[in-house]
Amino acid sequence: MCRLFGFRSVMESQVHSSLVSAENALVNQSERHPDGWGVAYYVAGAPHLLRSVQTAVNDRMFQHVSGIVTSQTVLAHLRKATQGQLSVIDTHPFQYGTWAFAHNGNIRDFPALRERLIAHVPPILRRFILGQTDSEVLFYLLLGKMAQRCELERPGYPLDALAEAVRETVDLVCELAGEICTDAHGSPAENYLTFVITNGRAMLGHQGGKELFVSTHKTRCPDRDTCPYFAPECERQVDDGFVSHLIFSSEPLQGDNVWNAMQPLEIYGADWRMQLFRDSPAQSPG
Repeated sequence: MCRLFGFRSVMESQVHSSLVSAENALVNQSERHPDGWGVAYYVAGAPHLLRSVQTAVNDRMFQHVSGIVTSQTVLAHLRKATQGQLSVIDTHPFQYGTWAFAHNGNIRDFPALRERLIAHVPPILRRFILGQTDSEVLFYLLLGKMAQRCELERPGYPLDALAEAVRETVDLVCELAGEICTDAHGSPAENYLTFVITNGRAMLGHQGGKELFVSTHKTRCPDRDTCPYFAPECERQVDDGFVSHLIFSSEPLQGDNVWNAMQPLEIYGADWRMQLFRDSPAQSPG
């Protein structure tokens, strides 16, 4: 399957180490996930999106982009194709307006279900589906549910409304394709709906069967004595409050960050104020 990396912080930071230079950086994982890469980062609130069908470890553009990206929000993806073709159109992240979305997983029996799923996408959004991958359809299904709750263009889109839209989208897919497979190492043909979505201000991750790890603090910040944004939450677990950073990764990355494995159907996120949001399956209806 694919690999995800999502980064949201109160300060602009380079993500070069996570993407390139660490021993288990995202680029090194691309040898097992060779079917393209994409990076979305935000400048002055606007998303900048770069995608390629090349393997990241062999692509100079990936190395170059990873070295220059400095942003408060970054979403990166390595693709191992299960649906769609090897084309830029089918390469993650996908973008609509300020929203960027990357998926690690599969919708079971997608070719047979594609038209039925697309029928649930509002016509005003449906026309923007350009590729053949299940992930793009999943994104537009989610956007449709989000649009029912709040204007998609709203910079401070409420995270609780986003989480509700996620739950409703996942329930819809499961109704048609079957329950999510909670064995992360099961058949790639099973139903897996792990993804990260952001509009540059809010960011949310959903564990849909494929592993997703989250970090909101470090053991000890190497810049604690010089960073103007340093706060106690930078070095301690926060369960309900504000955080300085939120990072998602398909596997823990080496360094100072403390990583926690998300549970199947669990949601983590941070809104535009960096207020932490967490919703576990036990807390969700049904």
